[in-house]
Amino acid sequence: MTRIGYAAGAFDLFHIGHLNILRHARSACDRLIAGVVSDEMLERTKGVTPIVPLAERLEIVRGIRYVDDAVVESVPEKMDVWRELRFDVFFKGDDWRGTEKGLRLERQFAEVGVEVVYFPYTVSTSSTALRRALTALEGEERTSGSLPV
Repeated sequence: MTRIGYAAGAFDLFHIGHLNILRHARSACDRLIAGVVSDEMLERTKGVTPIVPLAERLEIVRGIRYVDDAVVESVPEKMDVWRELRFDVFFKGDDWRGTEKGLRLERQFAEVGVEVVYFPYTVSTSSTALRRALTALEGEERTSGSLPV
């Protein structure tokens, strides 16, 4: 039987942490579907406006060799995504482990036989850190009139 995995993320400012999650996820399943969270969902759930447009994020993720298919995730409930895609294992960064959201997700997925697998969060690089660095550069650009080289 083919084991289908699903890993979702914003994949904004694509970095090594994103690559690591997709690489590790693919090693734990036969087929990997990556969900690229829509701009609207990111704004609604995280209060973040992505820097890279959805179409470009989707194309980047589709181009990763570990990903068999990439889809837009535009609904807030992971169970709704499961109803559409019917994956067997759900991959998430371990920043969700033990949280209210993570525990609720584990319970819901257990009811339909989906395994939840957590991967270590990449501390050294994150989209949040990259976003902060870009904001700082924009501030310097405004005060000096040009970007630092």
